[in-house]
Amino acid sequence: MTTSLSAELWPDVQPETARRLMLAGVDAFAQRGYHATTTRDIAAAAGMSPAALYVHFPSKAALLFAISRYGHEQTLALVENVVANESDPVARIRLVVEDFVAWHARRHTVARVVQYELQALPEQEFEVVAALRRRIERIVRDVIAEGAADGVFTVSDPHVAARAVLSLGVDVARWYSERARQTPAALGKEYGGLVLRMLGVTPETPSTGSPDSA
Repeated sequence: MTTSLSAELWPDVQPETARRLMLAGVDAFAQRGYHATTTRDIAAAAGMSPAALYVHFPSKAALLFAISRYGHEQTLALVENVVANESDPVARIRLVVEDFVAWHARRHTVARVVQYELQALPEQEFEVVAALRRRIERIVRDVIAEGAADGVFTVSDPHVAARAVLSLGVDVARWYSERARQTPAALGKEYGGLVLRMLGVTPETPSTGSPDSA
């Protein structure tokens, strides 16, 4: 990962050394896993001394929390943006899936850490991130419930359906790489169509969303 990418991922994180440590943490956690990574590993990858990490993050857990919180805040913002700008349930769920999947593909290294190292967080920090996850799930569930009430979705339980939809997107981070056949944008569109069919809708036209804006 590069410094320019760190600014793109975390534009409001200051100073630059804190962003470098977050990038180094992402790479280390993704390669070794949270528990096998030491603060020395992270500091060395960032080109700093181990003591420098503690200037910005009081612990390895605090660094993971910062990475996880920012990742969840970004995906929540994607979902909220779609809902704020689209009123039709079918278009809403399609665009939510497109953007959510594209983000997890484009940011697959960060997303793997954000999604799969979650249980390593201390209880208080875990609850902060869990609350963000519940907000994302609630929005998706409400969109599905609205579509079911309007008769455009065929689902028996919007809560279960929402979890299934989000799980599809989250899993992209597990397997996606730069060698993947499809771009993040194309994959998002493919998943958008799959989810519509899963909800009992047959897509009629290609999406006109903005999957590469994240």
